[in-house]
Amino acid sequence: MFPTQRPRRLRNHPQLRRMVRENILTTNDLIYPLFAVPGESFAKEVKSMPGVYQLSIDKIVEEAKEVYDLGIPAIILFGIPADKDNDATGAWHDHGIVQRAATAVKEAVPNLLVIVDTCLCEYTAHGHCGYLEVGDLSGRVLNDPTLELLKKTAVSQAKAGADMIAPSGMMDGFVQAIRAGLDEAGFEDIPVLSYAAKYASAYYGPFRDAAESAPQFGDRRTYQMDPANGTEALKEIALDIAEGADMLMVKPALAYMDIIWRVKQATHLPVAAYNVSGEYAMVKAAALNGWVDEEKVVMETLIGFKRAGADLILTYHAKDAARWLNG
Repeated sequence: MFPTQRPRRLRNHPQLRRMVRENILTTNDLIYPLFAVPGESFAKEVKSMPGVYQLSIDKIVEEAKEVYDLGIPAIILFGIPADKDNDATGAWHDHGIVQRAATAVKEAVPNLLVIVDTCLCEYTAHGHCGYLEVGDLSGRVLNDPTLELLKKTAVSQAKAGADMIAPSGMMDGFVQAIRAGLDEAGFEDIPVLSYAAKYASAYYGPFRDAAESAPQFGDRRTYQMDPANGTEALKEIALDIAEGADMLMVKPALAYMDIIWRVKQATHLPVAAYNVSGEYAMVKAAALNGWVDEEKVVMETLIGFKRAGADLILTYHAKDAARWLNG
C-alpha cells in the first residue's frame, strides 16, 4: 500500500506552490487593443470602459511605445473613420485610419507586432459587417460581395505595414478570400488570425461605444454564432483551417471557456481568447465600487483563460497585467 496522499503538502510553501504551478501567465501572452481616430493630440475616454481611450494616431504611437516597453509583444488596431458610407470606404482605402495608424506604429516601434482588425462594421453607415440589400432593414449581409471588400481591406492593411490580419466579420469563406488576396498581392508571409468562433454576444456593448459600430437596425445574429451552440464552433474552425487560417480566436472568452478548451483540443493551431469589453467593464465597475480586488480578479481571470487552453489573450487589462507581472 502506498501512503495516503495529502495534496496540501504541495501547497504549504509559496515557493513550492510556484514550482508545481501548472499554468503560467506572462507578458508574452498578451495583446492590447487600441482604437484609432482622426485628429491630433486627441484622447477621449470611453465612458463604459474606464481607462480605455479613442486616440489620434500620435497618441496611438505613444501608447504603442508604452506597450512595447512593458514587454507586451503585440497590439490590435481598430479604426473609427471621420466618415462612414455603405461601401465601407474607410476600411479599404490606402489612407484609412487603421492603415495610417499601422504605418505610424511600425515606423516608431518596428519590433512591436501590429495586428489589424479586418472588418467593416466601424466603417459602414448602417453598422453591419458588410453589404446589405438595398432597402433591407433586417441586417442580412450579402456574403460574397462582402468578401471582395474584406479582401481589398486586408491587402491595403498589409501594404500599410500590418504584421497580421485578423478578420472578424464571420462571413462564410472570409479566410479563403483574404488569404487569396494577400497571396496575389505578394503578401504570402502575412499570417491570418481568424475570429473563427465569434458569438452574437451581449458582452460587446462597451466595444460598440468605443468603436462607434452599433448596428443602426437589426442585429448580427445572421452571421455571428448562437451562444447556445458549441459543436458549431468546431465546424467553423475546421472551415477556417481548411481555408488557410494560421491562428484561431474565440470571442468572447469568459462565458466561453468551454469553447476555448474544445477548440484547443481539436486543433494544432495557436488559440487566442478575446477578453471583451463587457468582461472588462464589469471588473472595472466592481473594482471602482470597492466590491472586488481588481488585480486579483484580473489575474485570476487571465490565468483561467490559459488553463482553458488559450495561447494568447486579447485584453484591455494588458497594460495593468504587465505591470503586475513585472512587479
